[in-house]
Amino acid sequence: MRTLSKTEIEDLVVGATIFGTGGGGSPEAGLKSLMSQFNQGRKLQLVSLDELKDNDLIASPYFVGSVAQKSEKQHHQKKHVIEDPIAAAFKLLENRLGKRIAATVAAELGGANTPASMAIAAKLGLPSVDGDLMGRAGPELHQSTLHIFSFSMVPSAVVSPTGNQFLVENYSVIDDYEAIARYASVISGGYVGVVDSPLEVSKANRCLVKGTISKCIEIGMERREAVEENRDPVDAVLRKLENGRKIFKGIVSKYSWRDAKGFLFGEVHVSGAGEYKGKKLRSAIMNEHIMCWIDNKPAVMPPDLIMFLDSSSGVGITNDKLAKGKKVTVLGSSIDKMWRKRRGLEFFGPRHFGHLYDYVPFEKLR
Repeated sequence: MRTLSKTEIEDLVVGATIFGTGGGGSPEAGLKSLMSQFNQGRKLQLVSLDELKDNDLIASPYFVGSVAQKSEKQHHQKKHVIEDPIAAAFKLLENRLGKRIAATVAAELGGANTPASMAIAAKLGLPSVDGDLMGRAGPELHQSTLHIFSFSMVPSAVVSPTGNQFLVENYSVIDDYEAIARYASVISGGYVGVVDSPLEVSKANRCLVKGTISKCIEIGMERREAVEENRDPVDAVLRKLENGRKIFKGIVSKYSWRDAKGFLFGEVHVSGAGEYKGKKLRSAIMNEHIMCWIDNKPAVMPPDLIMFLDSSSGVGITNDKLAKGKKVTVLGSSIDKMWRKRRGLEFFGPRHFGHLYDYVPFEKLR
């Protein structure tokens, strides 16, 4: 079991934001949630599945909603009566299961959703598993490794800060479950807390993307040390990415987006600089960067990772913070191999998002 220090917490959020591929929630909110627990003397602990019993239950707490920033007026349209919807959903699900949950596992990697899983664990005196159920961030509940192995995400608990609380016992198809959670976030003023995917450790061993939380900390540390030593932080991040490479560098020339149906939909255009001068990158966004092209030729296809980094600081840029004129470096990286199975591509491949391409692995796109 590993207990995280303050510096490791900060590094974790930086690394998770990079792996969040433009989504995964606000890193500022994520760091605040973790530091709140740390400053109250609670331990943020990581465990491997090997440290748990085969019949122990783990579950996944996270937020559902658009990553688009809301105005103050939108935030206060409905009164918030539940201060911590994730904690409320956690208790609701445990009551339904009739069994204590032994540890939390992150549904995805991202600046807010990874910390959300770890913060509620610390609050309840539980450890967090060193791994997640995606290997990056993704926009829908479809993008969970559970579906690759035909494991169910329910029963689940959904709680809004405005007071809506309900259990989902079953769903006919994952599209219906996604619609239920997404609609709940819309009518609740922007987001809901969800706890789902209760798994016995024996099953989790099959579908977990292992070691990803430690990897986030490692990448955050490398970026921080590069800044302290006056080295290029983007190069430092890149060196720690498995099957990763720089695909573009330039300035955002155009960014259009809309907040609809609980998602941020958008498209960003980047004009090349330096060795990329005269070239154009375009990325399609659905909360996260989904697919990108360079000079209209596919450069990264889902489910592989597209990471927009600030060219000077090396920090990941969430899509609510992207803006025209921003200097960015774009990295690509290969997804965990389990996503490249047939069922994985059904839920996370190009055609799932309406891009009419057969999937080509990132390492083969040049």
